[in-house]
Amino acid sequence: MKNDFAKHLTSFFTEFLSGERGVSHNTIRSYSNTFTLFLNYMDEVALVNAEKIRLEHLTRDKILGFLDWLQDNRKNGNSTRNQRLAAIHAFCKYMQYEDVMHLQQWQSVMSIKIKKTERYGVNYLSIDAVKLLLEQIPRSTKTGRRDLAMIALLYDSGARVQELIDLTPSSIHLDKPYYITLFGKGRKRRLVPLIEQQIVILKEYMAENGLDKLACNQRPLFQNNRGEKLTNAGITYILKHYSKNARIINPEIIPERISPHNLRHSKAMHYCKPV
Repeated sequence: MKNDFAKHLTSFFTEFLSGERGVSHNTIRSYSNTFTLFLNYMDEVALVNAEKIRLEHLTRDKILGFLDWLQDNRKNGNSTRNQRLAAIHAFCKYMQYEDVMHLQQWQSVMSIKIKKTERYGVNYLSIDAVKLLLEQIPRSTKTGRRDLAMIALLYDSGARVQELIDLTPSSIHLDKPYYITLFGKGRKRRLVPLIEQQIVILKEYMAENGLDKLACNQRPLFQNNRGEKLTNAGITYILKHYSKNARIINPEIIPERISPHNLRHSKAMHYCKPV
């Protein structure tokens, strides 16, 4: 009998995740690690080697056993357990449409609940969460490089979204000491220091888009495809797009609802946190 598990798992990665969903390489790597661990569990505990695993082995009891094994034998915490469960849930959700004859089996696995972990306040992302969010932004496209410069600056500067929208290239001081000039409510000006890594990203972005030229220093720093200022709704949409991919990888540290204010508040919390 053909190994139906291998066939569907391969399609899940190559056709669905990469092709239809277009998820990031980080997500695919995380999912791949989950199923590698599952194969190890099946071999060591269930005594079924990889060549003999079939879809019928992916039962609720087997997955619960796998999750317990992660925590008992590999000493994984609840957050890591939930991350592995998210990958399995994604596969079972995919299988609902590929194998409708066993719909109850897939929904039974999907009913396994995540475990509670220490959660941050609604407006507070951890440093690891911010890193995970930034990792979802592709550096291989022009739009991705704009989004990286924009979202990284939103966090590093702690700017309000309207302050970010109103930025021009002249707002950035690209020589040491690095800083950005923000105009808040009532046109109140404040200077915010930036880290060197942020300046590197901004210099590359500005050079690529001709924003480093003197004649362009009053144009919007971040523009849409018509060369106009981005809107509050537009920036929020972009942020939610990447946060959705980050949440797939680790739902425990990325909230379901996220806005530019989350990054502003997170920066303030990280700045005030004792070393």
